[in-house]
Amino acid sequence: MRFTLQSLIIFGTMSLLVVLGHVYLYRRLFRDTAKHPHWRRAGVVLMGLLATLMTSWWFVPRLLPGETASVLSQLNWFWMSVAIYLLLAVLSLGGLRTLTGWLKRRRVAKAPVAPVVDPVVDEARRQFLARTTAGAALAATGGMVGYGTWRAFHPPVVNEVAVKLPGLPKALDGFSIIQLSDVHVGPLIQRRFMDAVVAQCNALKGDLVCITGDLVDGRVAQLAHGVGALGNLRSRHGTYFVTGNHEYYSGDEEWAEALTRMGVTVLRNRHVRIGEPGASFDLVGVDDWSAQRSGFPERGYDLSAATAGRDPSRASVLLAHQPAGWREHALKAGMGLQLSGHTHGGQFFPFNLVVSAMWEHDAGLFREGDSHIYVSRGTGFWGPPLRVAAPPEIVKVTLLA
Repeated sequence: MRFTLQSLIIFGTMSLLVVLGHVYLYRRLFRDTAKHPHWRRAGVVLMGLLATLMTSWWFVPRLLPGETASVLSQLNWFWMSVAIYLLLAVLSLGGLRTLTGWLKRRRVAKAPVAPVVDPVVDEARRQFLARTTAGAALAATGGMVGYGTWRAFHPPVVNEVAVKLPGLPKALDGFSIIQLSDVHVGPLIQRRFMDAVVAQCNALKGDLVCITGDLVDGRVAQLAHGVGALGNLRSRHGTYFVTGNHEYYSGDEEWAEALTRMGVTVLRNRHVRIGEPGASFDLVGVDDWSAQRSGFPERGYDLSAATAGRDPSRASVLLAHQPAGWREHALKAGMGLQLSGHTHGGQFFPFNLVVSAMWEHDAGLFREGDSHIYVSRGTGFWGPPLRVAAPPEIVKVTLLA
């Protein structure tokens, strides 16, 4: 990945938030729950190490040997899962305590005679409440993280949708496309997960398989074995792939060559004809929308190049990693259906609410006129191994004439 001023600003801001979050956790889980110096010192050391681990995640794979980097990356993502929900729990319970205390003080202030408070008893009460809050936060975090981790690593749900595709020949009525998206093969998602996903896809008996970007988080040399499971995909018309933004961090050209060797057709701003001469539709694939902003000005989304030479009256399916540009470009170009991903549907609560507010097409099927777009929540996950209120999915799209 190339350094830019924007990436440095983002990294600095995120690092500051991480440090402040760990300081807050130290205060609530260690400082407030006991006065023993050894306990507090242990808290400082633990929170300091965990904050360092989280802020150094970008540099670890580039500075340490592969196996060591993989272990540290796994520890970082798992701790991030815990830290996010622990912060949410402590903040929520702490806010409830603050509100309760404020209401109590108001009642006391209105009393005709102020009660006498023993400082020793008051301090003991404060410590008891702090320990109760910390214990409740840890229990709630354990439940949420436990469920979210289970959901992330277990088989994705299968969502089946039917879409009427303008111009589709009657002979292709019922043609099915299996969509994978945002698998993010990397330190946590490896060959075992991929073998299970491939088995699920094959059981669906689709006519064609498409992968709409963000397949990998790492170089070919590191992940070729895990991704190699795609060579076992079976469908009548083969497997097709378009790049996502993470492919540009991982070596998009090297991965395009590797996937081609595995029998996957890579569509980079071009289209192919699917079906027989007398009954077919166009499958159009574009590079990721943000490639040029990621430091690759010579590559990126180019729907004009991808559709050059095709008959606009023919049925068409567009593979584009991000739903951005659907209305501005895909609809104007006459694309009957766009298959996308990228948003992960927010991946886990409460970020699913944030993504829903940020993206007009966050997850699911949307329609405008005779055209549709389906945005997948993703088949894997990125970052924290969590899936809460946004389960991973494999999509089976049935095309109707």
